[in-house]
Amino acid sequence: MQDAAQQPDSHDVATIMGGLYGDGIIACKGAFDRAWVARLGQDIATLFEEARRRPGGALERGPNRYYVEAHPERISGFADIIGHPWVVAVCRAVLGPDYRVVEAGFDIPGPGALHQPWHRDFASPEATLKGRLNSLAFNITTVDVEEDMGPFEIAIGTQWDDLGGGDPMFPPRENWPRYEARAQRKLPRMGDISARSALTIHRGTANQSDRSRPVFVLGVDAPDARNADKHDLQLTRAYYDSLAPELREHITCRVVDSLENIVQAHTIEGLRMGVTT
Repeated sequence: MQDAAQQPDSHDVATIMGGLYGDGIIACKGAFDRAWVARLGQDIATLFEEARRRPGGALERGPNRYYVEAHPERISGFADIIGHPWVVAVCRAVLGPDYRVVEAGFDIPGPGALHQPWHRDFASPEATLKGRLNSLAFNITTVDVEEDMGPFEIAIGTQWDDLGGGDPMFPPRENWPRYEARAQRKLPRMGDISARSALTIHRGTANQSDRSRPVFVLGVDAPDARNADKHDLQLTRAYYDSLAPELREHITCRVVDSLENIVQAHTIEGLRMGVTT
């Protein structure tokens, strides 16, 4: 594993806050080495095959596009992720010293996945409507993303858009030109980490290649956020006890004797069909 020391501004609070409160997304390039990411990719491939064999294990987020919640201890580098200096610095700067890890999972847009409609991942909480971010999503790609692989696209600065009076997650089509005008398409490489507000309007684009684009997702809350209610993070007692105390104190989870199948609660019905343009 590498750290972010080669990026002088990566831990700077003003840089972190400016990026997440401005564009709504920031990144740390080369945070992990490629061998580490390859192991993460192998773990995700194994967990995806298991999830697809289990009823409700893989949620459809559009044609040939899936989301799976994962048990942290099945991800061999989970402690590396939540303990990475850049991840810790971003969480502390934006969410405060008592931030909470509430979600671990992965997205897999496969060949033939369509454009998603523009959306945010959940309705804006009152805290953000008043001007404060209280949750973050971290993403780690397991492949070098190319233009034909359905890259993630984000409409910068739209985490503050108030969708009140309509669907709280899906803006009306007449607003799409605004998002297309602000869109940035992201082409991360193996080893990069990004952090974003899940409220910034975004979409996955059409995967026109013959390759999948798996990406690991870590969800983190401020103490007053309620996203843990949508997830069921579980750690066995042995794994929980193996983590360093400074990692354990930031995880909201059930500590169990043996892992149970996760019943995923965060379905997003509006993504199931996809769009052709």
